[in-house]
Amino acid sequence: MFSRTDFSTETRVIQGCLKGDRSAQRHLYDSYSGKFLAICIRYLKDREHAEDVMIEGFMKIFDKLPQFQNKGSFEGWMKRIIVTQALMTLRSNRHLMMEVNMENEAEFQDQNYELNHLETEELMEMVQSLPVGYRTVFNLYAIEGYSHKEISELLGISESTSKSQLNRARNVLKEKIACLIPNERRNNG
Repeated sequence: MFSRTDFSTETRVIQGCLKGDRSAQRHLYDSYSGKFLAICIRYLKDREHAEDVMIEGFMKIFDKLPQFQNKGSFEGWMKRIIVTQALMTLRSNRHLMMEVNMENEAEFQDQNYELNHLETEELMEMVQSLPVGYRTVFNLYAIEGYSHKEISELLGISESTSKSQLNRARNVLKEKIACLIPNERRNNG
């Protein structure tokens, strides 16, 4: 008779993975792959490339699992590995390298934008359309919660460059939202 291992708790999944139990590894992968793929796609627009990075990230998670010391969130620990893997991929591939656009920087006045009808999906598409440098810093700061100091260390850029990239990303997003709002007003009367 088959003996099914119980992976009802995070601790049991971790213990199973540490023992090399394939079903525990599969359970961990199935539980987090969707969320981690979404993270990878935020950094790497191409889904296939993002899937490769996510799988590489999981391989690192399994490899580094003995280093997890139950301090803080296990999901947060894994997420940090996935984000780091995505950033390493960006840094190592010349065609994905981050650009710092110093020209064509438009100054935007603070405006109140009507975001009532702006869907999360539309906003994420806007973030995806940002240049790689802007998108990467915006994701790290606004979505992942990294500080500018942490971002500068992760990406090998100065803190001021991180702040500048974030500011430019926000300005581009504000411009895109401002363009979207008049269209919504026309469509919604």
